[in-house]
Amino acid sequence: MTLLYKSPLLTIILFIVIAAAVVGYAVLQQFVPEQIMHGGHLFEIIAIAGVFSIILLPNIIRMWYFTLLKPGVKAPVKSYITALQDLFVHMFTQKRALSCENNTFRWLEHFILVIGYLTLLFTTVFLNWFSTHSVVVIVLGYVVSAALFIITFDFVTNRIKKSREVSRFSGPSDWFFVIWLFLMGLSAFVVRLLIDLNLLETTFWVYLVHLIILAQWALVIVPFGKWTHFLYRSFAMYFEKIALSTRAAQ
Repeated sequence: MTLLYKSPLLTIILFIVIAAAVVGYAVLQQFVPEQIMHGGHLFEIIAIAGVFSIILLPNIIRMWYFTLLKPGVKAPVKSYITALQDLFVHMFTQKRALSCENNTFRWLEHFILVIGYLTLLFTTVFLNWFSTHSVVVIVLGYVVSAALFIITFDFVTNRIKKSREVSRFSGPSDWFFVIWLFLMGLSAFVVRLLIDLNLLETTFWVYLVHLIILAQWALVIVPFGKWTHFLYRSFAMYFEKIALSTRAAQ
């Protein structure tokens, strides 16, 4: 994980390998759009389940072990339930960022970005945005994908201009994160637009590009980049809240 985080070359090599694998899969499916899109949808489901069960969940359990179990904090079940409110508030709002000076607009961007990404994930994976005929789902997908690439475009331009203090020192992982999130939102928007215009079959390479970006995001950036910080930080605060409330009650 550390090597991937620090090595842009290794990350790029993995990106190339993943792109080759997606193209190879398309060749095996003889470039039949329905089969490839069905496989892409299954990949999204498997990737989410795999990343959560193999990487995220073990790290959360490890955090729980070192925060509560190893120090001998005997927290009642009620403490875990009571502290859930703090977990969800910090996870989805990151409200502590508001305490930073002149950070309200950036916090709002991050808030929309997190909610937009999770909503797009839900829309594409669980509501099957690319295959649905529901007007409500289609419009929802357009809105959240547009919000994603507009906000990430702002992030990219700020990092290029270094117009904000927080954007003046950007490592490769920062660039990969915002660029791939921008590309994912933009490509998803374009794919759905081509579907609605009945043009996807003649421009199917656009979906392949989207699938490559999605696979690179799911297999490299999500598990090994900065995206999961909002999850780990929220759980760290959740466990700390439980520990503090338990010690206060003793």
